[in-house]
Amino acid sequence: MTEMERRHRRVQRIVAGVYVGIPVVLLAIVALVSSRGPAAGWIVCAVPVAMLGLGLYLLPRHRYQPRWWPGVGGLFGAVAAVTAVVYPLVNGMWWVTALLLGVIAALPAAAFGLLVGILLARRANQVLLVPVMPELAESPYELMFLLRGLTRGTVLLGADTIEIRSTPTARGEHQSRSYPLSAITGTFEASLSGAERLKFPIAITVGGTPGPAVILQASGEDWVLPTNEAAILIELLDHRRTAKA
Repeated sequence: MTEMERRHRRVQRIVAGVYVGIPVVLLAIVALVSSRGPAAGWIVCAVPVAMLGLGLYLLPRHRYQPRWWPGVGGLFGAVAAVTAVVYPLVNGMWWVTALLLGVIAALPAAAFGLLVGILLARRANQVLLVPVMPELAESPYELMFLLRGLTRGTVLLGADTIEIRSTPTARGEHQSRSYPLSAITGTFEASLSGAERLKFPIAITVGGTPGPAVILQASGEDWVLPTNEAAILIELLDHRRTAKA
């Protein structure tokens, strides 16, 4: 077994744990609690069953797309934590007491589950990318790199394209730009002091942050992309560009 195959298996175990493992564990907890309370409590099993069905549906579609892992991980983690904490507390209680206790316990449980789910997903992406391997460029994975200084800003390196993305703004500005790899004419690693005014291919405003960056030349334009994984991004991008040449 090659190192890439071992890494693939590790990544997919973590991803399966997020998409399928979390609902299965929650189902076991809910079933155990329901077996010790009123018969009506079994209806709560619908929550983990629905999560499990959704996870099984999404897993083959998201298997090689790390962009979706944190969102699903956060959602499943938050729902699972709220259900696992609140349901045992309120099972069999008078509904008013159950409602008050549930509201008090739900918020910290949701925050904890959200954090755990996102961290698990980010761990899968880290296992995939670090340390960098040339074989990653030949894998079917969409490789995701975070943009420093921008909340949820990412660079997505696909098999045929590179895409810069951010979350939508209230003004509905264009928040993604994609280039075919054939349009990339140059990539260079740079070091930013934090005082530079950066130019992005999407409508965002980002304060300068010191650290490594990628200068991307595409379709006659130059973009500066601050990312802590600049060297890894350049190496993998160059490998995929060469393979497509």
